Amino acid sequence: MDKDDEMLDLPATKLAALIRKKELSPVALIEASIARVKSLNPILNAIVTDNFEAARIEAKAAEKAVLEGDELGLLHGLPVGVKDLEITKGLRTTFGSKLFADNIPERDQSSVAALRREGAIIIGKTNTPEFGAGGNTRNLLFGVTSNPFDISKTSGGSSGGAAAGLATGMMALATGSDYGGSVRTPSGFCGVAGFRPSPGTIPAEDKPVSLSPFSVLGPMARNISDIDLLLRAQLGADRRDPFSVAVDYDLELPIEAADLSSITILLSDDLDGAPLCAEYRQLFAEKMQILRSQAFDTPDGHPDFDGADNAFEVLRGVNFIAAHGQKVSQHKDHLGPFVIDNVERGLAYNAADIALAHSQQSKIAKAWLAMFEEVDAVIAPACSVPPFAHENWTVSEIDGTPMPTYMSWLALTYRPTMALACAAAIPCGLDKHGLPFGIQVLGPPGSDRKILNIALAIEQLFATTSQTKRPCPDITSLREIGA
Repeated sequence: MDKDDEMLDLPATKLAALIRKKELSPVALIEASIARVKSLNPILNAIVTDNFEAARIEAKAAEKAVLEGDELGLLHGLPVGVKDLEITKGLRTTFGSKLFADNIPERDQSSVAALRREGAIIIGKTNTPEFGAGGNTRNLLFGVTSNPFDISKTSGGSSGGAAAGLATGMMALATGSDYGGSVRTPSGFCGVAGFRPSPGTIPAEDKPVSLSPFSVLGPMARNISDIDLLLRAQLGADRRDPFSVAVDYDLELPIEAADLSSITILLSDDLDGAPLCAEYRQLFAEKMQILRSQAFDTPDGHPDFDGADNAFEVLRGVNFIAAHGQKVSQHKDHLGPFVIDNVERGLAYNAADIALAHSQQSKIAKAWLAMFEEVDAVIAPACSVPPFAHENWTVSEIDGTPMPTYMSWLALTYRPTMALACAAAIPCGLDKHGLPFGIQVLGPPGSDRKILNIALAIEQLFATTSQTKRPCPDITSLREIGA
């Protein structure tokens, strides 16, 4: 392993500290990152628009600021990937759609502006399914993003480009977004960490449906401390986002690992009946044995998610009509199947259907809050199945049971969304196929820092055994494939 490889394997927190100490050049870091992208991206398709020329200029400015003793931001000099759903000034933003293939915005959205303000250097835009629709990063404009552990398989979605790029060291940090599991699913499939914050924690002023709390922006990284670093850089109140409030989160102090011996964690393999393959049900039980040996109390049980599947499908359909209905009516021939599917199913619902869905979601959210009077966190698998082959757009059946819709296999992640949960995804070793397996640590809205403290403690525990430590893809083998 050469020095560049060693550098790119370091956590973002370590890289930031080395830059501050003048022990690492931002220029060297960006050049190493660019070289890694050039060698691996043709194989993985994680980055769809690079920002190399601007990144090199910004890296020189970042190095000059360090040498002159300027005040440095939290992310000073770090290469960051930005999901192609986020608006970036002067850098192509397509939303994964042919309709926006040549779109070059004239401004940054607030989440991107926060990155730049804290000194991050955008290395490029990461691939996403069209408008983020689907648990598979695949679109008609750029094609598929491959899993770095098996390039014949999906990286998950919708933040699959970010997950694949992080897993292979193309970037130190990456932005993501999560509605039905768009941070958590690719994190689970690619062996990285991700966080779905409480609604409004990271302002999202450009959401097409501003009064929906379900879609949130969330940080992605290779470990939980790095998640915390990116979250602290991006959170803040913005009155343009009706859910954005001043969050009780210490911007100066990093998170600390919780004392697992003093907390109660509910272990729920299928979150009240969500689809889950038998292989992963057994694997979850086996891997949770290490947690049971350390935590104070780890009862088995399930939250109350009665009606969650209907509530999700109906409310998502309505939101898609608002966001993309006009596109479907005017440009259907240029759109992929999932956006069309969501809009057309949404149009089939009537007012009574929508009223019922709102009522179901409200009951779920109340029951979720009440449960945390007894427990500190809930843990479930991050994914219901292993990463699947590229020829499949989605998961149509699990263990012989057909999935009612293209989203049904994602119930493990979209059910917590209906409860407005915050959720940390953590790698948890490999499955029998040699592919990453992950879990999600779930809490009530507003408990972001507590959940990250718990997730950090679990991550540290998992690192002590080969069965649960974070897996790393074989960079040398990937290079040989691309040679």
